[in-house]
Amino acid sequence: MSRKAFLMRIDPALWAELERAAAADLRSVNGEIEFLLREALRRRGSLARPVEALQKMPDDFLEGGREDAPPEERDGLP
Repeated sequence: MSRKAFLMRIDPALWAELERAAAADLRSVNGEIEFLLREALRRRGSLARPVEALQKMPDDFLEGGREDAPPEERDGLP
């Protein structure tokens, strides 16, 4: 997987905390930042599912309505 490189300005105190957290988790600071960003996106529901998970779903997975739709909007889903 390729990575996007970018520059970031960060408060020195925050950097020190990231270094401590990364060391405690046996990660690099870069790895810790990426982990924290992914965790935050997952909590918001903004992180898309991996392509592999989508490929395993049947073609008619959402046919007839969404599972999380209100009952009156579902077409035959329990």
